[in-house]
Amino acid sequence: MAKVQLCNITVMDNPSPFLNPFQFEITFECIEELKEDLEWKMIYVGSAESEEYDQVLDSVFVGPIPEGKHMFVFQADPPNVSRIPENDALGVTVVLLTCSYRSQEFIRVGYFINNEYNDPELKENAPSPPQFDKVVRNILASEPRVTRFKVNWEDTVPTENSQNGDSTLAESVPSTSETESAQVEMPSFNENSNSWATMECS
Repeated sequence: MAKVQLCNITVMDNPSPFLNPFQFEITFECIEELKEDLEWKMIYVGSAESEEYDQVLDSVFVGPIPEGKHMFVFQADPPNVSRIPENDALGVTVVLLTCSYRSQEFIRVGYFINNEYNDPELKENAPSPPQFDKVVRNILASEPRVTRFKVNWEDTVPTENSQNGDSTLAESVPSTSETESAQVEMPSFNENSNSWATMECS
């Protein structure tokens, strides 16, 4: 059973200018104490054609984490526009939020984004190269795509197996073929500010 349950994500400052930071308020619950950090990543998908255009906007470590409910604000700068193919600058793309424990990703939340000009004239005659300072980013906050993965939550291997090192530990972690993933429904989301904040526990 997963030791971390995602409770809610609030998309903040949405819609917003393309060059504004991304901001997500994340609430999750630990069913028991985690001795090691959770690693959260925010990834911008620059092109549907190739993963080489994906950009990790930020990565933060949170923990160690006591049992209970926690909340923090995850903020990241916008993507480097020079790395986005011109043909993919406008229209629909995706931003991903992932969380890993001991380098094992156990949840991934994807949001569709629509990037477009507000100015009707620019919509009709899009400039080349794109003028990102005039583009508006709108995250489809109400329809996240959530995928969960089965991972090994337990402590490292027993002492008597320590001589085997990484090979023994690797055997205890599910391989890609064993990973179970399924889309699930999230609670209702709210729409609506700076830096990822300290955790709040209750």
